Amino acid sequence: MTNTLLVIEDEDLLGNELLRHYRSQGWEAVRASTLAEARRMLIDQELDPLVVLSDMNLPDGSALDLLETVRRMAPGGEWILLTGFGSVPDSVRALRLGAYDFLEKPCPTDRLDLVVVGAARSARAQRRLRDETASLHQRYTPSSFVGPSGAAREVREMLGRLAGTAISALVIEGETGTGKGLAARILHASGARAGGPLVEANCAALPKELLESELFGHEAGAFTGATKRHRGLLEQASGGTIFLDEIGELGLGLQSKLLKAIEDRRVRRVGGESEIPVDVQILAASNRSLANAVRDGSFRDDLYPRLAVFRLWLPPLRDRVDDIEDLVELFVDEFNVKAGRRVTTVPDPVWDRLRAYSWPGNVRELRNVIERGVLLAEDDRFPERWLQLPTEDAMTVGSVEQEDGAIRIPLDGSVSLDEMERHVIVAALGRTRFNVAAAARMLGTTRETLRYRIRKYDITAPD
Repeated sequence: MTNTLLVIEDEDLLGNELLRHYRSQGWEAVRASTLAEARRMLIDQELDPLVVLSDMNLPDGSALDLLETVRRMAPGGEWILLTGFGSVPDSVRALRLGAYDFLEKPCPTDRLDLVVVGAARSARAQRRLRDETASLHQRYTPSSFVGPSGAAREVREMLGRLAGTAISALVIEGETGTGKGLAARILHASGARAGGPLVEANCAALPKELLESELFGHEAGAFTGATKRHRGLLEQASGGTIFLDEIGELGLGLQSKLLKAIEDRRVRRVGGESEIPVDVQILAASNRSLANAVRDGSFRDDLYPRLAVFRLWLPPLRDRVDDIEDLVELFVDEFNVKAGRRVTTVPDPVWDRLRAYSWPGNVRELRNVIERGVLLAEDDRFPERWLQLPTEDAMTVGSVEQEDGAIRIPLDGSVSLDEMERHVIVAALGRTRFNVAAAARMLGTTRETLRYRIRKYDITAPD
Protein backbone atom coordinates (compact mmCIF):
# COMPACT_ATOMS: atom_id res chain seq x y z
CA MET A 1 0.00 0.00 0.00
CA THR A 2 1.62 3.22 -1.16
CA ASN A 3 -0.54 5.62 0.89
CA THR A 4 -0.64 3.74 4.19
CA LEU A 5 -0.91 5.33 7.63
CA LEU A 6 -0.30 3.08 10.64
CA VAL A 7 -1.93 4.12 13.90
CA ILE A 8 -0.43 2.58 17.07
CA GLU A 9 -2.85 3.37 19.91
CA ASP A 10 -4.13 1.24 22.78
CA GLU A 11 -7.15 3.43 23.60
CA ASP A 12 -9.99 2.07 21.46
CA LEU A 13 -11.98 5.31 21.36
CA LEU A 14 -9.07 7.46 20.19
CA GLY A 15 -7.62 4.78 17.92
CA ASN A 16 -10.90 4.18 16.07
CA GLU A 17 -11.54 7.92 15.75
CA LEU A 18 -8.11 8.40 14.14
CA LEU A 19 -8.83 5.52 11.73
CA ARG A 20 -12.18 7.01 10.73
CA HIS A 21 -10.76 10.51 10.33
CA TYR A 22 -7.81 9.56 8.12
CA ARG A 23 -9.73 7.03 6.05
CA SER A 24 -12.15 9.85 5.19
CA GLN A 25 -9.11 11.75 3.85
CA GLY A 26 -8.15 8.93 1.51
CA TRP A 27 -5.55 7.16 3.64
CA GLU A 28 -5.19 3.37 3.82
CA ALA A 29 -5.32 3.60 7.60
CA VAL A 30 -4.61 0.51 9.74
CA ARG A 31 -4.28 0.15 13.52
CA ALA A 32 -2.21 -1.78 16.03
CA SER A 33 -3.17 -1.79 19.74
CA THR A 34 0.18 -2.99 21.13
CA LEU A 35 3.86 -2.84 20.25
CA ALA A 36 3.90 -6.58 19.63
CA GLU A 37 1.10 -6.25 17.08
CA ALA A 38 2.84 -3.28 15.42
CA ARG A 39 6.12 -5.21 15.32
CA ARG A 40 4.41 -8.12 13.54
CA MET A 41 2.92 -5.75 10.98
CA LEU A 42 6.12 -3.79 10.32
CA ILE A 43 8.69 -6.60 10.47
CA ASP A 44 6.99 -9.95 9.93
CA GLN A 45 4.38 -8.76 7.42
CA GLU A 46 6.76 -6.11 5.96
CA LEU A 47 4.17 -3.35 6.05
CA ASP A 48 5.71 -0.18 4.59
CA PRO A 49 3.58 2.73 5.83
CA LEU A 50 4.16 6.24 4.59
CA VAL A 51 3.43 7.67 8.07
CA VAL A 52 3.31 6.04 11.52
CA LEU A 53 1.20 7.86 14.13
CA SER A 54 2.00 6.28 17.48
CA ASP A 55 1.29 6.75 21.15
CA MET A 56 4.59 7.01 23.02
CA ASN A 57 3.74 4.71 25.91
CA LEU A 58 1.85 1.49 25.29
CA PRO A 59 0.96 -1.38 27.68
CA ASP A 60 3.92 -3.48 26.51
CA GLY A 61 6.60 -0.78 26.32
CA SER A 62 7.82 2.43 24.69
CA ALA A 63 7.28 3.17 20.99
CA LEU A 64 10.83 4.55 20.91
CA ASP A 65 12.19 1.02 21.31
CA LEU A 66 10.18 -0.15 18.30
CA LEU A 67 11.27 2.91 16.31
CA GLU A 68 14.91 2.13 17.06
CA THR A 69 14.44 -1.49 15.94
CA VAL A 70 12.70 -0.49 12.70
CA ARG A 71 15.31 2.16 11.88
CA ARG A 72 18.09 -0.43 12.14
CA MET A 73 16.35 -2.72 9.68
CA ALA A 74 15.04 -0.23 7.10
CA PRO A 75 14.44 3.52 6.79
CA GLY A 76 10.64 3.08 6.71
CA GLY A 77 8.27 6.05 6.69
CA GLU A 78 8.02 9.10 8.94
CA TRP A 79 7.05 8.65 12.61
CA ILE A 80 4.89 11.06 14.61
CA LEU A 81 4.85 10.37 18.34
CA LEU A 82 2.04 11.37 20.74
CA THR A 83 2.36 11.43 24.53
CA GLY A 84 0.33 12.65 27.46
CA PHE A 85 3.38 13.34 29.64
CA GLY A 86 6.40 14.10 27.49
CA SER A 87 9.88 14.53 28.89
CA VAL A 88 12.99 16.20 27.54
CA PRO A 89 15.03 12.94 27.38
CA ASP A 90 12.23 11.22 25.44
CA SER A 91 11.93 14.07 22.95
CA VAL A 92 15.70 14.17 22.45
CA ARG A 93 15.81 10.42 21.87
CA ALA A 94 12.86 10.60 19.46
CA LEU A 95 14.55 13.23 17.32
CA ARG A 96 17.86 11.36 17.46
CA LEU A 97 16.10 8.26 16.10
CA GLY A 98 14.70 10.29 13.23
CA ALA A 99 11.12 10.87 14.38
CA TYR A 100 9.39 13.53 12.30
CA ASP A 101 7.66 15.20 15.25
CA PHE A 102 6.92 14.78 18.96
CA LEU A 103 3.49 16.06 20.04
CA GLU A 104 1.72 16.24 23.38
CA LYS A 105 -1.83 15.00 23.93
CA PRO A 106 -4.41 16.28 23.45
CA CYS A 107 -3.36 17.57 20.03
CA PRO A 108 -5.91 19.63 18.03
CA THR A 109 -7.05 17.82 14.87
CA ASP A 110 -6.09 20.67 12.53
CA ARG A 111 -2.60 20.78 14.06
CA LEU A 112 -2.24 17.00 13.76
CA ASP A 113 -3.43 17.11 10.13
CA LEU A 114 -0.75 19.67 9.24
CA VAL A 115 1.96 17.52 10.80
CA VAL A 116 0.71 14.37 9.01
CA VAL A 117 0.67 16.18 5.64
CA GLY A 118 4.24 17.40 6.20
CA ALA A 119 5.38 13.94 7.29
CA ALA A 120 3.79 12.37 4.19
CA ARG A 121 5.52 14.88 1.92
CA SER A 122 8.88 14.14 3.56
CA ALA A 123 8.33 10.37 3.36
CA ARG A 124 7.44 10.52 -0.34
CA ALA A 125 10.62 12.50 -1.06
CA GLN A 126 12.70 9.93 0.83
CA ARG A 127 10.97 7.09 -0.99
CA ARG A 128 11.70 8.68 -4.39
CA LEU A 129 15.34 9.08 -3.42
CA ARG A 130 15.47 5.47 -2.24
CA ASP A 131 13.90 4.21 -5.47
CA GLU A 132 16.23 6.33 -7.62
CA THR A 133 19.25 5.00 -5.72
CA ALA A 134 18.05 1.41 -6.13
CA SER A 135 17.46 2.03 -9.84
CA LEU A 136 20.98 3.45 -10.17
CA HIS A 137 22.44 0.36 -8.48
CA GLN A 138 20.52 -1.93 -10.82
CA ARG A 139 21.47 0.04 -13.93
CA TYR A 140 25.16 0.42 -13.21
CA THR A 141 26.64 -2.91 -12.15
CA PRO A 142 29.76 -4.68 -13.49
CA SER A 143 27.46 -6.63 -15.84
CA SER A 144 26.61 -3.31 -17.52
CA PHE A 145 29.95 -3.58 -19.32
CA VAL A 146 28.46 -5.78 -22.04
CA GLY A 147 30.16 -8.43 -24.14
CA PRO A 148 31.22 -12.10 -24.18
CA SER A 149 34.81 -11.43 -25.29
CA GLY A 150 37.73 -12.23 -23.03
CA ALA A 151 38.64 -8.54 -22.86
CA ALA A 152 35.14 -7.60 -21.67
CA ARG A 153 35.14 -10.41 -19.10
CA GLU A 154 38.44 -9.16 -17.68
CA VAL A 155 37.04 -5.64 -17.35
CA ARG A 156 33.90 -6.93 -15.59
CA GLU A 157 36.00 -9.01 -13.21
CA MET A 158 38.19 -6.02 -12.39
CA LEU A 159 35.16 -3.75 -11.91
CA GLY A 160 33.66 -6.31 -9.53
CA ARG A 161 36.85 -6.46 -7.48
CA LEU A 162 37.31 -2.70 -7.38
CA ALA A 163 33.66 -2.09 -6.46
CA GLY A 164 34.16 -4.13 -3.29
CA THR A 165 37.28 -2.17 -2.33
CA ALA A 166 37.49 1.12 -0.45
CA ILE A 167 39.13 3.03 -3.31
CA SER A 168 40.56 6.46 -2.56
CA ALA A 169 41.62 7.13 -6.16
CA LEU A 170 41.75 5.30 -9.48
CA VAL A 171 42.90 6.03 -13.03
CA ILE A 172 40.79 4.78 -15.96
CA GLU A 173 42.65 4.77 -19.28
CA GLY A 174 41.46 3.96 -22.75
CA GLU A 175 40.77 5.50 -26.12
CA THR A 176 37.95 7.99 -26.61
CA GLY A 177 34.59 6.21 -26.63
CA THR A 178 35.65 3.01 -24.86
CA GLY A 179 33.31 3.57 -21.88
CA LYS A 180 35.36 5.36 -19.24
CA GLY A 181 32.29 7.26 -18.04
CA LEU A 182 30.32 4.01 -17.78
CA ALA A 183 33.11 2.40 -15.76
CA ALA A 184 33.14 5.38 -13.37
CA ARG A 185 29.38 5.14 -12.83
CA ILE A 186 29.64 1.39 -12.20
CA LEU A 187 32.39 1.87 -9.62
CA HIS A 188 30.39 4.56 -7.83
CA ALA A 189 26.99 2.83 -7.93
CA SER A 190 28.43 -0.56 -6.89
CA GLY A 191 30.81 0.76 -4.24
CA ALA A 192 30.63 1.87 -0.63
CA ARG A 193 29.93 5.49 -1.62
CA ALA A 194 26.83 4.72 -3.69
CA GLY A 195 24.67 6.67 -1.25
CA GLY A 196 26.72 9.82 -1.84
CA PRO A 197 26.79 12.12 -4.87
CA LEU A 198 28.53 11.37 -8.16
CA VAL A 199 29.90 14.58 -9.69
CA GLU A 200 31.34 14.49 -13.22
CA ALA A 201 33.67 17.06 -14.77
CA ASN A 202 35.31 17.05 -18.21
CA CYS A 203 38.59 18.89 -17.76
CA ALA A 204 38.98 19.34 -21.53
CA ALA A 205 35.53 20.90 -21.97
CA LEU A 206 35.78 23.45 -19.14
CA PRO A 207 37.45 26.76 -20.09
CA LYS A 208 40.96 26.89 -18.70
CA GLU A 209 40.39 30.21 -16.93
CA LEU A 210 37.35 28.79 -15.09
CA LEU A 211 38.72 25.36 -14.18
CA GLU A 212 40.07 26.38 -10.78
CA SER A 213 36.79 28.04 -9.80
CA GLU A 214 34.75 25.05 -11.03
CA LEU A 215 36.86 22.49 -9.18
CA PHE A 216 37.59 24.36 -5.95
CA GLY A 217 34.82 26.99 -5.81
CA HIS A 218 35.09 30.72 -5.17
CA GLU A 219 33.94 33.36 -2.73
CA ALA A 220 31.83 36.35 -3.69
CA GLY A 221 34.03 39.08 -5.13
CA ALA A 222 36.97 36.75 -5.76
CA PHE A 223 37.14 37.96 -9.37
CA THR A 224 35.11 39.98 -11.85
CA GLY A 225 31.69 38.41 -12.22
CA ALA A 226 31.87 36.40 -8.98
CA THR A 227 28.73 37.92 -7.46
CA LYS A 228 28.05 35.11 -5.01
CA ARG A 229 29.75 32.16 -3.33
CA HIS A 230 30.14 29.02 -5.45
CA ARG A 231 30.75 25.54 -4.05
CA GLY A 232 33.34 23.76 -6.19
CA LEU A 233 32.86 20.31 -7.67
CA LEU A 234 35.19 18.70 -5.11
CA GLU A 235 33.13 20.21 -2.31
CA GLN A 236 29.86 19.14 -3.95
CA ALA A 237 31.17 15.57 -4.25
CA SER A 238 32.11 15.28 -0.56
CA GLY A 239 30.83 12.00 0.82
CA GLY A 240 30.71 10.53 -2.68
CA THR A 241 32.75 10.40 -5.88
CA ILE A 242 34.14 12.90 -8.37
CA PHE A 243 34.89 11.73 -11.91
CA LEU A 244 37.56 13.87 -13.58
CA ASP A 245 37.46 13.02 -17.28
CA GLU A 246 40.47 13.98 -19.46
CA ILE A 247 42.47 14.88 -16.36
CA GLY A 248 45.59 15.18 -18.51
CA GLU A 249 44.24 18.55 -19.71
CA LEU A 250 44.73 20.11 -16.26
CA GLY A 251 47.56 22.62 -16.16
CA LEU A 252 50.52 21.97 -13.87
CA GLY A 253 49.37 24.68 -11.45
CA LEU A 254 45.95 23.10 -10.97
CA GLN A 255 47.56 19.68 -10.71
CA SER A 256 49.57 21.00 -7.76
CA LYS A 257 46.44 22.34 -6.06
CA LEU A 258 44.61 19.06 -6.67
CA LEU A 259 47.51 17.13 -5.13
CA LYS A 260 47.33 19.30 -2.00
CA ALA A 261 43.57 18.76 -1.77
CA ILE A 262 44.04 14.97 -2.01
CA GLU A 263 46.77 14.91 0.64
CA ASP A 264 45.13 17.33 3.09
CA ARG A 265 41.53 16.30 2.33
CA ARG A 266 40.73 20.00 2.31
CA VAL A 267 40.05 22.63 -0.34
CA ARG A 268 40.33 26.38 -0.33
CA ARG A 269 37.92 28.33 -2.51
CA VAL A 270 39.32 30.99 -4.83
CA GLY A 271 39.42 34.17 -2.75
CA GLY A 272 38.71 32.23 0.45
CA GLU A 273 40.64 32.46 3.71
CA SER A 274 39.69 29.15 5.31
CA GLU A 275 40.02 25.54 4.22
CA ILE A 276 36.97 23.29 3.87
CA PRO A 277 37.20 19.55 4.70
CA VAL A 278 36.19 17.19 1.91
CA ASP A 279 35.86 13.41 1.87
CA VAL A 280 35.84 12.34 -1.76
CA GLN A 281 36.77 9.37 -3.92
CA ILE A 282 38.56 10.46 -7.10
CA LEU A 283 38.13 8.61 -10.39
CA ALA A 284 40.38 10.12 -13.07
CA ALA A 285 40.22 9.25 -16.76
CA SER A 286 42.43 9.95 -19.74
CA ASN A 287 42.47 8.88 -23.38
CA ARG A 288 46.28 9.00 -23.38
CA SER A 289 48.84 7.40 -21.12
CA LEU A 290 49.40 9.48 -18.00
CA ALA A 291 52.64 7.59 -17.40
CA ASN A 292 53.92 8.91 -20.75
CA ALA A 293 52.66 12.39 -19.81
CA VAL A 294 54.76 12.18 -16.64
CA ARG A 295 57.80 11.31 -18.71
CA ASP A 296 57.32 14.22 -21.10
CA GLY A 297 56.72 16.65 -18.21
CA SER A 298 53.08 17.53 -18.91
CA PHE A 299 51.81 15.71 -15.81
CA ARG A 300 53.21 15.93 -12.29
CA ASP A 301 55.20 12.92 -11.18
CA ASP A 302 53.96 13.34 -7.58
CA LEU A 303 50.26 13.55 -8.53
CA TYR A 304 50.21 10.49 -10.78
CA PRO A 305 51.01 7.90 -8.06
CA ARG A 306 48.40 9.47 -5.76
CA LEU A 307 45.75 9.04 -8.45
CA ALA A 308 46.93 5.68 -9.78
CA VAL A 309 46.33 3.76 -6.54
CA PHE A 310 44.49 1.42 -8.91
CA ARG A 311 44.55 1.45 -12.71
CA LEU A 312 41.87 0.22 -15.08
CA TRP A 313 42.46 -0.02 -18.83
CA LEU A 314 39.52 -0.30 -21.21
CA PRO A 315 40.20 -2.07 -24.53
CA PRO A 316 39.19 -0.49 -27.88
CA LEU A 317 36.24 -1.99 -29.73
CA ARG A 318 38.49 -3.33 -32.52
CA ASP A 319 40.04 -5.65 -29.90
CA ARG A 320 36.65 -6.95 -28.77
CA VAL A 321 34.82 -7.61 -32.04
CA ASP A 322 32.97 -10.51 -30.42
CA ASP A 323 31.11 -7.96 -28.30
CA ILE A 324 29.58 -6.09 -31.25
CA GLU A 325 26.52 -8.35 -31.51
CA ASP A 326 25.56 -7.89 -27.84
CA LEU A 327 26.19 -4.16 -28.00
CA VAL A 328 24.10 -3.75 -31.16
CA GLU A 329 21.17 -5.62 -29.62
CA LEU A 330 21.44 -3.48 -26.48
CA PHE A 331 21.47 -0.21 -28.46
CA VAL A 332 18.65 -1.30 -30.78
CA ASP A 333 16.45 -2.06 -27.77
CA GLU A 334 17.39 1.27 -26.17
CA PHE A 335 16.50 3.39 -29.20
CA ASN A 336 13.40 1.35 -29.99
CA VAL A 337 12.08 2.44 -26.61
CA LYS A 338 13.24 6.05 -26.92
CA ALA A 339 12.01 6.58 -30.48
CA GLY A 340 8.98 4.29 -30.49
CA ARG A 341 10.43 2.08 -33.25
CA ARG A 342 10.15 -1.70 -33.67
CA VAL A 343 13.42 -2.73 -35.27
CA THR A 344 13.83 -6.45 -34.62
CA THR A 345 15.98 -7.71 -37.50
CA VAL A 346 19.56 -6.86 -38.38
CA PRO A 347 20.34 -8.24 -41.89
CA ASP A 348 23.49 -10.28 -42.50
CA PRO A 349 25.09 -7.60 -44.75
CA VAL A 350 24.78 -5.13 -41.88
CA TRP A 351 26.46 -7.57 -39.49
CA ASP A 352 29.28 -8.12 -42.01
CA ARG A 353 29.96 -4.40 -42.32
CA LEU A 354 29.75 -3.81 -38.55
CA ARG A 355 32.29 -6.57 -37.87
CA ALA A 356 34.65 -5.49 -40.67
CA TYR A 357 34.84 -1.82 -39.61
CA SER A 358 37.76 -0.71 -37.39
CA TRP A 359 35.66 1.59 -35.15
CA PRO A 360 38.09 4.44 -34.43
CA GLY A 361 35.38 6.03 -32.26
CA ASN A 362 34.86 2.76 -30.36
CA VAL A 363 31.59 1.98 -28.55
CA ARG A 364 30.46 5.60 -28.69
CA GLU A 365 30.69 5.58 -32.49
CA LEU A 366 28.83 2.24 -32.66
CA ARG A 367 26.06 3.64 -30.47
CA ASN A 368 25.69 6.70 -32.72
CA VAL A 369 25.50 4.48 -35.82
CA ILE A 370 22.78 2.30 -34.27
CA GLU A 371 20.84 5.35 -33.11
CA ARG A 372 20.83 6.76 -36.66
CA GLY A 373 19.74 3.46 -38.16
CA VAL A 374 16.90 2.88 -35.70
CA LEU A 375 15.58 6.44 -36.04
CA LEU A 376 15.56 6.22 -39.85
CA ALA A 377 14.23 2.66 -40.10
CA GLU A 378 11.02 2.33 -42.12
CA ASP A 379 10.01 -1.11 -40.88
CA ASP A 380 11.33 -3.81 -38.55
CA ARG A 381 14.63 -4.21 -40.46
CA PHE A 382 17.75 -2.22 -39.63
CA PRO A 383 18.54 -0.18 -42.80
CA GLU A 384 21.98 -0.83 -44.30
CA ARG A 385 21.94 2.43 -46.26
CA TRP A 386 22.10 4.48 -43.07
CA LEU A 387 25.19 2.78 -41.67
CA GLN A 388 27.31 5.33 -43.56
CA LEU A 389 30.52 3.60 -42.49
CA PRO A 390 33.49 4.92 -44.47
CA THR A 391 35.42 2.46 -46.59
CA GLU A 392 39.17 2.20 -46.36
CA ASP A 393 39.50 4.38 -49.47
CA ALA A 394 37.17 7.00 -48.02
CA MET A 395 39.27 7.15 -44.87
CA THR A 396 42.34 8.35 -46.75
CA VAL A 397 43.21 11.98 -47.36
CA GLY A 398 42.55 11.46 -51.06
CA SER A 399 38.81 11.37 -50.45
CA VAL A 400 38.91 15.02 -49.35
CA GLU A 401 39.97 17.49 -51.99
CA GLN A 402 41.91 20.69 -51.28
CA GLU A 403 42.00 23.38 -53.91
CA ASP A 404 42.74 27.15 -53.85
CA GLY A 405 42.70 27.28 -50.06
CA ALA A 406 39.35 25.49 -49.82
CA ILE A 407 38.44 21.98 -48.67
CA ARG A 408 35.79 19.95 -50.47
CA ILE A 409 34.31 17.21 -48.28
CA PRO A 410 31.71 14.80 -49.68
CA LEU A 411 28.43 14.69 -47.76
CA ASP A 412 27.40 11.28 -49.05
CA GLY A 413 28.15 9.55 -45.77
CA SER A 414 31.57 8.33 -46.87
CA VAL A 415 33.38 10.66 -44.44
CA SER A 416 32.42 10.84 -40.76
CA LEU A 417 32.21 14.05 -38.73
CA ASP A 418 35.42 13.20 -36.84
CA GLU A 419 37.24 12.65 -40.13
CA MET A 420 35.97 15.98 -41.45
CA GLU A 421 37.28 17.73 -38.35
CA ARG A 422 40.64 15.98 -38.64
CA HIS A 423 41.03 17.05 -42.28
CA VAL A 424 40.23 20.66 -41.42
CA ILE A 425 42.80 20.67 -38.60
CA VAL A 426 45.47 19.03 -40.78
CA ALA A 427 44.82 21.61 -43.52
CA ALA A 428 45.09 24.52 -41.08
CA LEU A 429 48.31 23.15 -39.57
CA GLY A 430 49.72 22.62 -43.05
CA ARG A 431 49.04 26.23 -44.05
CA THR A 432 50.72 27.51 -40.86
CA ARG A 433 53.66 25.06 -41.05
CA PHE A 434 52.35 23.37 -37.89
CA ASN A 435 52.26 26.59 -35.86
CA VAL A 436 49.56 25.69 -33.34
CA ALA A 437 48.89 29.27 -32.22
CA ALA A 438 48.47 30.51 -35.80
CA ALA A 439 46.29 27.53 -36.72
CA ALA A 440 44.10 28.14 -33.65
CA ARG A 441 43.60 31.77 -34.72
CA MET A 442 42.73 30.62 -38.25
CA LEU A 443 40.13 28.17 -36.89
CA GLY A 444 38.74 30.62 -34.32
CA THR A 445 39.57 28.49 -31.30
CA THR A 446 42.08 28.38 -28.44
CA ARG A 447 45.48 26.72 -28.44
CA GLU A 448 44.44 24.41 -25.61
CA THR A 449 41.38 23.21 -27.54
CA LEU A 450 43.40 22.70 -30.71
CA ARG A 451 46.13 20.80 -28.85
CA TYR A 452 43.44 18.54 -27.37
CA ARG A 453 42.10 17.83 -30.89
CA ILE A 454 45.62 17.18 -32.20
CA ARG A 455 46.17 14.56 -29.51
CA LYS A 456 42.69 13.13 -30.02
CA TYR A 457 43.27 12.52 -33.74
CA ASP A 458 46.95 11.58 -33.28
CA ILE A 459 48.14 14.28 -35.67
CA THR A 460 51.91 14.57 -35.88
CA ALA A 461 54.07 17.17 -37.57
CA PRO A 462 55.89 16.07 -40.76
CA ASP A 463 59.64 15.63 -40.56
